[in-house]
Amino acid sequence: MMNLLKIVYEAGIVGAGGAGFPTHKKLSGEFDTVIVNAAECEPLLESDRCVMRNYAAMIAEALSVIRRETGASRVVIGTKKKYEREIAALRSAFAEAGADFEIFGVSSFYPAGDEQVMIYEITGRTVPPGGIPLALGIVVLNITTVLDIWRALHGVPVTEKLVTVTGEVKRPVILKTPVGTRVTDCIAAAGGTLVDPWMLIKGGPMMGRQFGMSEAEAQTIGKADGGLIVLSPDHALPTFSRKPLKRMINEAKSACIQCSYCTELCPRYLIGHKMRPHRVMRSIATGTNQNDLTDAVLCCECGICELFSCPMRLSPRRINVYVKGILRSSGAKLEDRSIYPEHAKVRDYRRIAQKRFIARLELGKYDHHIDEVVEYTPKTVSIPLKHGVGRPSEPVVSVGDVVNRGDVIASVPFDDVGCVIHASIDGVITCTDGQINITREERTRT
Repeated sequence: MMNLLKIVYEAGIVGAGGAGFPTHKKLSGEFDTVIVNAAECEPLLESDRCVMRNYAAMIAEALSVIRRETGASRVVIGTKKKYEREIAALRSAFAEAGADFEIFGVSSFYPAGDEQVMIYEITGRTVPPGGIPLALGIVVLNITTVLDIWRALHGVPVTEKLVTVTGEVKRPVILKTPVGTRVTDCIAAAGGTLVDPWMLIKGGPMMGRQFGMSEAEAQTIGKADGGLIVLSPDHALPTFSRKPLKRMINEAKSACIQCSYCTELCPRYLIGHKMRPHRVMRSIATGTNQNDLTDAVLCCECGICELFSCPMRLSPRRINVYVKGILRSSGAKLEDRSIYPEHAKVRDYRRIAQKRFIARLELGKYDHHIDEVVEYTPKTVSIPLKHGVGRPSEPVVSVGDVVNRGDVIASVPFDDVGCVIHASIDGVITCTDGQINITREERTRT
């Protein structure tokens, strides 16, 4: 087991699906079930499907090693039923490998790929409020993380990413590109933009971070990034997101009708958590029932409450994020960790079909399957020293050093929360301050 953990640590693997938690830390816990999340939580993103189609044999091999080394008794791939080609590829690879891994198909709803929602779908169990899957003896790995583990087992560290580039671009593609590639280079590799000016969502349309043109210039691809969506600044999503906090709070005071739709459709509420956005909104608006504000700690920030549920077009998610920040900075603790199974009785009737959700977000014109994978290597990369949760890595190279792809350029101790970072291209180190820049040259180390 320690050998697997060491291999994963040295390869610099973090969760590829979002938060970027160091995978060697996750695998060091006690668990009997491995769930591989391949449901692509966010609309429009296609990277998980690409992995299932093109790397199924590698997934089978890596999962066999993970099960053997960890002693897990159950391995389940959670994906969407409609991904028929991808499921067929996995079944064929599993049969050839003689592996009895399960494939669990979920309906196409949002957010099917949320970690805790996926656990509930597969096991019927709820992760305790404020807890993590290990509390149920479960570890969840993104399918790209599993592919990274396969590469690590063959001596290849994390140096590249599969990134969906879509929206207002000339050629929507899955881009296979080095970690540290500038997002503007990724957009250029997709043929450039169809609109000017434009804005960028890094991640998915719901939980991704939004950047204007000038801000996007400084953004690069990290280990946990899987999507770039280009939109017009006048699109409904960025327009709604530009609403200032003071206005959101004033709207909560003046326009929230306490219909509770935000709560009734909340994915966390529907698996039994005491997550009630309408009560947080009421507390912010009136200053009463301040204990209700602690519900905000449980918010997964999926955005259903404000972009689908609310008939008044208010902002429960961002109010929750604001309150959550205040609670964390003050050291407030979650008091009620009870599970309320009665919430789930109506869950089947309140799941939101992804097609319907995409239409509500006015993203229908970008909802198309992307088969094309384009390999792109830029002349220069700028690799962040922090990839997800944990502390930044410490550079172990200096300006002027010549590195080859795969060389260690920054590190953290094994026991720390963070990751080892490797050169993603051959070249010369040109910066180590805040990030590590590498520029390709025609010479290599002797």
